[in-house]
Amino acid sequence: MASRAIRTDVLVIGAGIAGCSAALAAARAGLRVIVLSKSERATSSTNTLWAQGGIIYRGKKDSPRLLVKDIMTAGAGNVNPRAAEHLARQGPRLVKRLLIDELGIPFDRGPRGGLDLTEEGAHSIPRIIHVEDLTGRAIGEAVYHAIRREKNIRFLRAASAIDLLTLSHHSRDPIDVYAPPTCFGAHVLLRLKGEVIPIFARETVLATGGLGRLFLHTTNPNGARGDGLAMAYRAGARIINLEYIQFHPTALYHPAADRFLISESMRGEGAVLIRRDGSSFMEKYHPLGSLAPRDVVARAIHEEMLAYGMPCVYLDITHRPADWIRHRFPNIHAKCLEHGIDITQQPIPVVPAAHYSCGGVAVDLEGRTSINRLRAVGEVTCTGLHGANRLASTSLLEGLVWGWGAGESTAKTLSGERTWRVPPLEPWRAEHEPVDPALIAQDWLTIKHTMWNYVGLVRTRKRMKRALQILRELQFEIEEFYARAEMTDPLLGLRNGVQAALAVTYAALENPISRGAHFRVD
Repeated sequence: MASRAIRTDVLVIGAGIAGCSAALAAARAGLRVIVLSKSERATSSTNTLWAQGGIIYRGKKDSPRLLVKDIMTAGAGNVNPRAAEHLARQGPRLVKRLLIDELGIPFDRGPRGGLDLTEEGAHSIPRIIHVEDLTGRAIGEAVYHAIRREKNIRFLRAASAIDLLTLSHHSRDPIDVYAPPTCFGAHVLLRLKGEVIPIFARETVLATGGLGRLFLHTTNPNGARGDGLAMAYRAGARIINLEYIQFHPTALYHPAADRFLISESMRGEGAVLIRRDGSSFMEKYHPLGSLAPRDVVARAIHEEMLAYGMPCVYLDITHRPADWIRHRFPNIHAKCLEHGIDITQQPIPVVPAAHYSCGGVAVDLEGRTSINRLRAVGEVTCTGLHGANRLASTSLLEGLVWGWGAGESTAKTLSGERTWRVPPLEPWRAEHEPVDPALIAQDWLTIKHTMWNYVGLVRTRKRMKRALQILRELQFEIEEFYARAEMTDPLLGLRNGVQAALAVTYAALENPISRGAHFRVD
């Protein structure tokens, strides 16, 4: 066994809404919980903080049945009905009890004091509540502060999970290979101390977010590089629906800017997609026009850009009053102004960008994976809720519902457990070859360009086979280097990134049917 180790009841890897919800529910049930965050500054690297539009609540004359219908329609016939029903029934109750009543998140209010409900693409009615256009930040900070107040939760910053510990891969007892696949924690790099330690846990929860950074253009933060997916893949967990990568139709297009997300709620509030000459075009692609499902809108924009030789299209909301725009979308307004675009007077140049992974580690309604003692919540998972294409504003709610449910279920599972065995573990062997940042940067460019050009919005068998060849060769080189190199977070991210990219490409190549966010022209 390693010279230093930590034991806990529950290890949560990730500090977004899903991970924090799981930690909070488990801790309140009396369990000892450790939460890992890659970031040195609280939750700054989570996808949750980057979510703009809002979270599903209850619309006027709304019902669980109507919400399920919208989820099923957006998911292109590939949604798990049990997951949709679970979210529709449990979600609004949990939003009210935890986010509104307990945490007091300041959701925007209408003129009469009621919650301001907005509509987004593919929703039948307005049912989205929001905090201006920074909803994810408000929710993420609130749940983070909530877990920091819990005496049973220990929060580790600058902590990067390296690999899940499983009986079949890491136990020194040769008989353990015959046991059912079982997780007992993770190897973790504590970057501030420069050491690798095992954290042994009776139950481990993956809450690592998405993988948008595998693509050249993305709305995701730097941490969204497929870490949890890659760790689960290496551990042997069942992974499904990875071909369904949702591309957000509207990311800011500007040479000096990252692909900053322009929230779908802007189209819900009446913004219209137009060409350079001011003419609208979405009506010819879908009856809902600019409010069509995301995959339809993203491909329509792609086609328009190709047909007219345009580097982008435009999103126009200038017909709304300027003061209303500044109040409703203060963050988007300020960000665009930084780049010389006044959205009260000018349309916004936009392009599609990788946004959300609808697939991932297969889980049930309580976050259980195919590996014993391993659960997963949030974007790293596939609950079946999103099917082939995610309905807008379901992601924050899914993280909340599955995170809370996983925490409560874990507490019930462990409450009757009297004994727990930690198997003998090989000591960690540190390597010391320096990591060249230039090599890591170049390898990331190869991954991003390969995924964008060959496994992006429009796919063919030839393109994806080319991607496989490139990524396999790159993975071999990275693994050779990884085996000798000093352990760093950028090196971990590169190793996980190429593994996640390969997993997405395999899934896309094996599915010959175009559906939702997976579109093949061959």
